[in-house]
Amino acid sequence: MYKGCSMENLPMWVNIPGMDREENITAIFTTRHGGVSSAPYDTLNFSLHKKNKLENVLENFRRLSEKTGIPMDRMVLSKQVHGSTVSIVDKRHCGMGLTGERTLGDTDGLITGSKGVALVTFYADCVPVYLYDKKEGVIGLVHSGWRSTIENISAKAVEKMKSVFNCKPENITAAIGPHINKCCFEIGDDVYREFVSKLPFSKEMIKPSGEKWKADLSGIIARSLILEGIDKCNIHDIKRCTVCEKELFFSHRGGHGNSGTAIALFMMAD
Repeated sequence: MYKGCSMENLPMWVNIPGMDREENITAIFTTRHGGVSSAPYDTLNFSLHKKNKLENVLENFRRLSEKTGIPMDRMVLSKQVHGSTVSIVDKRHCGMGLTGERTLGDTDGLITGSKGVALVTFYADCVPVYLYDKKEGVIGLVHSGWRSTIENISAKAVEKMKSVFNCKPENITAAIGPHINKCCFEIGDDVYREFVSKLPFSKEMIKPSGEKWKADLSGIIARSLILEGIDKCNIHDIKRCTVCEKELFFSHRGGHGNSGTAIALFMMAD
């Protein structure tokens, strides 16, 4: 797909459908290009926990900050554990995990009703879910790997938007960013059983593939959001696979366990 393309000409991020038409909203998902990290984290690695020089990761954040115009001290970094905890953050949390001390524990989802607070979550195949209620001025960003998907984290984020900010599901737009698609996401019998036990409707989105199964994570997440009251027409899927496009995106499976880490970034401008 990228043959003949200079690496310097590849984008630093892709925009998220459904959010890219909104004014005063930044909703992006980074690629692996435009940074300074060396292989196998080349080049735009954002993980602070891999065997990559910290100064390189900080330079990558600085470059992204410069390109987007979003200061690093406005970013709020999650501390992900493949769970289903969703946390409310505001301007007091700006810089957390990057330029300031971490004041929140483990969380795979972030929600804010504050403008100028940039939510940041980390990825290398898992599913980024963006939630936006324009009427109430609330955004949410969810890291939904298969474990978090089984725990219904996206629906829990919507529930929290409703309970804390009085959001109405019919006013929420949801978008699903690049992730490992059903073409590449194989699971074994144990994970299959866990899915259908906790989310019975997921059986429709998991198909046999030889001795394993292929699961449609975005389909499962979309169904959970619909069950939470979000209109199907307000759910957008970028339909890009991080494994199939491993030259553009970081992919744990595509890199056979050796991969850098991308970020999703979501912010309402002041």
